[in-house]
Amino acid sequence: MDNTQEKPFEAYDHQIGLLNNLLDNKFPAKLYAWHNTKVEHLQENASFLGFVSEGLARIKTDQGVFDLTAGMYFCVPKKICIEGKSRGFLIEQRDFNGFLHIGGPIESKGRLRYIDGCTDSLLIAPPIMGNPCLNLLNIPANTFQTQHTHPSFRIGMVVKGTGVCITPKGNSPLKPGLIFVIPEEALHSFKTEEHDLLIIAYHPDSDFGPTHENHPMINRTIIKYSVK
Repeated sequence: MDNTQEKPFEAYDHQIGLLNNLLDNKFPAKLYAWHNTKVEHLQENASFLGFVSEGLARIKTDQGVFDLTAGMYFCVPKKICIEGKSRGFLIEQRDFNGFLHIGGPIESKGRLRYIDGCTDSLLIAPPIMGNPCLNLLNIPANTFQTQHTHPSFRIGMVVKGTGVCITPKGNSPLKPGLIFVIPEEALHSFKTEEHDLLIIAYHPDSDFGPTHENHPMINRTIIKYSVK
């Protein structure tokens, strides 16, 4: 909690390599960024989630090879190699066995309502309730969000537009390409003026998703008769 008060918003402006080591967190993770560099990671008890912000990235996995253009996102379990002239961020989330997921390109607005007129889309949903998720957050022009907190850390990347993140420790400008970390329980809000702000937002946990007792297959299985 002390770290939350000292650094309520930590920004990385086009830096590459390891940006933040969160292995001591209750949701242990590492945050990386790449730019025209080959990236290789192997971690048996982790999945790798990320976003391609520029160029063409070739993603090599044990399940196949995929070419991703700007605006596309992914989840790859256990092992990943990224090649090509591209830029993006990568999260190594420990203790998470995600599905292989390739998606995008992203849209310009979210499909779900969020606070203060903002919108959100769930890009990569949690396979089981409590698992991580990746989101698209749209903050319209001339928005001044209500100050709020989150129960776990947030990792984000500004994709489009400009704005400001407001915290008790000061304000931080937001611009395309900026990657940031907001610690758990850190008070903050986003403010925009003449431009919409588009952000990829990562949550290491969720209170949403299927459970063994509640999922579409079992919910839509109706047992009325017995066969003798």
